[in-house]
Amino acid sequence: MRIGEVIGRVTCSRIHPSLRNPRFLVVAPMPREAIVDGSPRRGEELVVFDELGAGRGAIIGISEGREAANPFGKVKTPVDAYCACLLDQLNV
Repeated sequence: MRIGEVIGRVTCSRIHPSLRNPRFLVVAPMPREAIVDGSPRRGEELVVFDELGAGRGAIIGISEGREAANPFGKVKTPVDAYCACLLDQLNV
C-alpha cells in the first residue's frame, strides 16, 4: 500500500458495467520525505477508484494491482488502483 494526496477528479462519459458508484480520483503518491519531513515533492500521478468519498487534499492509502480488485469479489473489474482508506493522521 502506498500513501498519496488527492489532487483532482476524473470525469467519465462511459463506465464499465461492473463498477458500482463510479468515482475516480487523480492522486499524487507521497514519497517518504513528503510524509516524514513535509516535503512538497510528489510522485507521478495516477488514477484511483474511490468508494469512500475522498476529496481534494485528502491523504489516502492506495492499494494497487490485483489487491485493488479484491473489494469487488469474484466480479472481474478493470481497476488497477483503489482508495483503500482515508488517513486522518500519520505518525512516523
